[in-house]
Amino acid sequence: MITRRTLGALAAASPLAANAQIRTNPATMPNLPIEQGATLRMLRPVRFVQPDEDVFRANCARFTQQTGVQVRVDFVGWEDITQQTAVTANTGAGPDLIIAFDQAPHIYTDKIVDLTDIATYLGQKYGGWRPLARAYGMRAGTQQWIGLPFGSTGGPIVARRSALREAGFDSVPEDHAGFLRLCQALRRINKPAGFALGNAVGDGNAFANWLVWSHGGFLVDESGAVGINSRETIAALNYLRELYPTFIPGTISWNDISNNRAYAAGECFMTQNGVSLYFSMKNDPATAALAEDTIMAPMPKGVARSTPNAGLTMNAMVFRHSRFPNAAKALLTFLMEEPQYEPWLRANLGYWSQPLDAYAASAVWESDPKITIFRDTMNSEFWLGYKGPITEGSAAATADYVMVQMCASVASGQATPEQAAREAERRAQRFFRARR
Repeated sequence: MITRRTLGALAAASPLAANAQIRTNPATMPNLPIEQGATLRMLRPVRFVQPDEDVFRANCARFTQQTGVQVRVDFVGWEDITQQTAVTANTGAGPDLIIAFDQAPHIYTDKIVDLTDIATYLGQKYGGWRPLARAYGMRAGTQQWIGLPFGSTGGPIVARRSALREAGFDSVPEDHAGFLRLCQALRRINKPAGFALGNAVGDGNAFANWLVWSHGGFLVDESGAVGINSRETIAALNYLRELYPTFIPGTISWNDISNNRAYAAGECFMTQNGVSLYFSMKNDPATAALAEDTIMAPMPKGVARSTPNAGLTMNAMVFRHSRFPNAAKALLTFLMEEPQYEPWLRANLGYWSQPLDAYAASAVWESDPKITIFRDTMNSEFWLGYKGPITEGSAAATADYVMVQMCASVASGQATPEQAAREAERRAQRFFRARR
């Protein structure tokens, strides 16, 4: 049986050196006696940088070595994790815990275990949870934690410095008009931009949400009533009609790796992406010069007071059908402790940004000045389903790509901005009908 004292010893026993910069506060470890004969199976999204998987598996193996609890981790494709989570929840069988994306725990509130005890402990010890972590981790209108956010990847501008200069720009403008002029100038010199408008979990949602939020629009209001059919949304879609012709062809069908390939191949010169694109080029002699020429900058704020970027967030949940809920919670706690979490952050090279304030001091954020932009991803004022409460409805609307397909229909010429906004409203109301 593993007790609070034993778990505390485990957190300090990792052979991976802890980072002395990480400041902690006194906190009481929850008592989690691990069940006799416990074994665990976890699903989580596939890595974008190989060290993510290597260190994550090593940390789980260390937990096994220290506790005797066997841990099996299956890495699942980003497009598949949502479907496999639904199957697990609806059948009441399968993995004990899943690290899924964003609002997933809010879909299955009656199928998952309360995580308030471990979230409270970790928040007290590591300086508090960041705003985006609180939004995704806590059940709307309560202090109950139903998810444990593990990290978030931001989506800033990734651009060739030389192309920007050739186009007559020293930096990426923060306003819509300036950004449009930049994209038009890049197109004129045959070095176009490209932003995903396909059903891409990360990049498609990130661009569509940026477009609407940066114009002051939102899917639902603070009470949860559908508000997508607004003059702000219409303005965003009219702007897209001017912006889209500057893009490289094919972005309407782009998935989460399409812009990586186009940028690395020298076909696209400005896009929106996580840090994986930069590091994959930096570590390949064939593209190292391209990485050196790459800058990263926030997406334009437009009329918003801060950069509209929710960050794609890994969010862990433990299922009630698990015979070993204490072991599952103990594993998550162990993985979030400094001896495991800080080396994992470093291994990810900035791809995942921390949900707990103390880890902003991780050495990774000083390892390369270009990646510092990702450090505060989870301090975002925006979340999927903004500005409403995160509920099953907001999660379902995201999974159904309501915002993405609204934008794609206008870009492709299949709908006017007014028609697209009305259709998005109609689709969204199916998911929020109970709140109208």
